[in-house]
Amino acid sequence: MILVRGAEDAHRDPRMLALIRKAGGQLIRKRVTDVADLTGAVYASLVEHLERTGRLRMRPFDAAACPGATVDDLSPDLLDLFLSRAQSQRGYALGPGTPMLTALAHLDLLDGVEPSHAAVLLFGTKPQRFLPSSEVKCMHFHGKEVRKPIPSYQIFKGTVFELVDRAVDFVLSKLAARVGTRAESNQAPLTYEIPREAVSEAIVNAVAHRDYASNASVQVMLFADRLEVWNPGRLPTTLSFEQLTRPHASIPRNPLLAEPMFLARYVEKAGSGILDMIALCREASLQAPEFRQEGGEFVQTLWRPEPEEAQEDGTGQVTGQVTAQVESAEEEVSAEVQRLLRATTGEMARRDIQKRLGLTQREHFYDTYLTPALAAGLIERTAPDKPTSRLQRYRLTEKGRTWLAAHEQRNGQ
Repeated sequence: MILVRGAEDAHRDPRMLALIRKAGGQLIRKRVTDVADLTGAVYASLVEHLERTGRLRMRPFDAAACPGATVDDLSPDLLDLFLSRAQSQRGYALGPGTPMLTALAHLDLLDGVEPSHAAVLLFGTKPQRFLPSSEVKCMHFHGKEVRKPIPSYQIFKGTVFELVDRAVDFVLSKLAARVGTRAESNQAPLTYEIPREAVSEAIVNAVAHRDYASNASVQVMLFADRLEVWNPGRLPTTLSFEQLTRPHASIPRNPLLAEPMFLARYVEKAGSGILDMIALCREASLQAPEFRQEGGEFVQTLWRPEPEEAQEDGTGQVTGQVTAQVESAEEEVSAEVQRLLRATTGEMARRDIQKRLGLTQREHFYDTYLTPALAAGLIERTAPDKPTSRLQRYRLTEKGRTWLAAHEQRNGQ
């Protein structure tokens, strides 16, 4: 391993640069910023070497028993939901109704008879009771730097599946989106300024591969020009930042957590996540994602598109300008309901709207999206007298269409 101090090489002697490049072709090369960073990198490398040579043996954090937790702290409903999804998405052998202990044993989520940290993070009724820092903090800033007061700040708690869903949801609700045509399918696609799959991949990476022994939490910060996802932890010493952008082996920090997330299709092919993220951003004509280490935090940056210049009409007024009353009404509609209105075209079944929004948790969809929209009179049922009918569909009301038209006009969409 070569540890190079500083992020810039302009001041280095050409002979030193040549030596670093030559050695870097055979060894792992990483950069450090200060003594503390250097100490951490050397320590992590030593521990990994001792583990690899068999001189140090310890169970991964996610495999160890969660102190104080019992099987009663896990939710059978959440387990059944996972098994149903894993069976339909990946052909997993076990299905809903499998006894809790049987399913946990099959997934290697027991430490003796006690649930592991991974089991609590995946299926716990209150995971943060045992792992307080496993929450995800989401922030939205109107500018390009962190400034208080924070316009929008939410802390999400729940299982790793719920954390990913809600964090992705938070980001997408703040991004610009447009509805495409039905040329390729019966449902018109909803396209975000940063591809949804890239946003999801960055957040899944942070939640699945973070250091859960750390007291820090995952932070998702959306700025005017970029999305930054911070998570506690470092790259494995055998993997460099240069290698992240090329095909590389998967080295999960929490393998017992990563496997169920793969079965539930939150994670795709091993080792391809970063490459998929880069490809998605390239296809969307966005600047390539960037990755860096900030002390003990791994940071992923996804760039938003450059803002288009405001268009003016013949009177010199910005096109899309609306009245203050419309602006006030828009503020009263939550970001989640706004996403629902943009996603609803014609008459749609609940599952189709949920799929278009990329949501997997039905309860979260009802509580945060559908119920508030119905209560506000922006969405209506096609069969209001039979709310549980399997033929039930949902559509925009006149109020909903008016709001959406004003919103699109105001934003020049």
